[in-house]
Amino acid sequence: MDIATIAGIAIGLGLCALGIIISAGIGGFVSFINLPSILITYGGTFASLMVNYPLNRVVNFLKVFNKAIKETYEDPQEIVNTFTDFSKRARTEGFLALERDVRDLKNDFLRRGVQLIIDGADAEFIRNLMETELTFIRERHKIGQEMFFSLGTYNPAWGITGTVIGLILMLRQLEDPRMIGIGMAVALLTTFYGLVGAYLIWNPIGGKLRRKSEEEIFIKEVIIRGVMLLQAGTAPSLIESNLKAYMEPKTRQIGIPPR
Repeated sequence: MDIATIAGIAIGLGLCALGIIISAGIGGFVSFINLPSILITYGGTFASLMVNYPLNRVVNFLKVFNKAIKETYEDPQEIVNTFTDFSKRARTEGFLALERDVRDLKNDFLRRGVQLIIDGADAEFIRNLMETELTFIRERHKIGQEMFFSLGTYNPAWGITGTVIGLILMLRQLEDPRMIGIGMAVALLTTFYGLVGAYLIWNPIGGKLRRKSEEEIFIKEVIIRGVMLLQAGTAPSLIESNLKAYMEPKTRQIGIPPR
């Protein structure tokens, strides 16, 4: 699990709560909890998400969120070492000798690429197939990112909507001081909820998904290049130097993902 995502949200909410408690005490903190404001801000936000995206995409929302909090780092140096080892064995024993090792590969994209070589597919077919899959992976990732960025856009808008509702309630009940307080609470808290949701949760998670997607695409581009070099019978040392060219100099020995 990517602790940074959960910890960042928890710290942000904790600092807001601590600031409220220090300024206004426990009673002041309780006054920031308002069910109508929560329903308007977050209920309206997810309603807009349902309008904007097909139902099957909305249903997969939790799966996309799980990707944001799941640790998915894959060491590019390990990919380089795998292709170097495969190249050494293929040059002495042939591609068929790799079949047993391919079954143990954890990376499905890498396993299928090398399996195509073992099956005797030509270079153009392999490249077209893997690059096509990479294109569709990139598009699927974009949809997940857009969902969270959309939530980051809708949340403040629904906060403003709640503010308008609260002001209307307040103006209609000016003769009743109790209703003025209720109206003001809804008016201001919905804006607060909208801003916190957008800039602490939705937009940052969308940014993390985009970064994770870039790292995954990077690994797959290295794999495609490695498969092409392996299929061409390139020498192990040349494969290693060629694939390491994808990485920053500081990452080539210790396997840190490029930033």
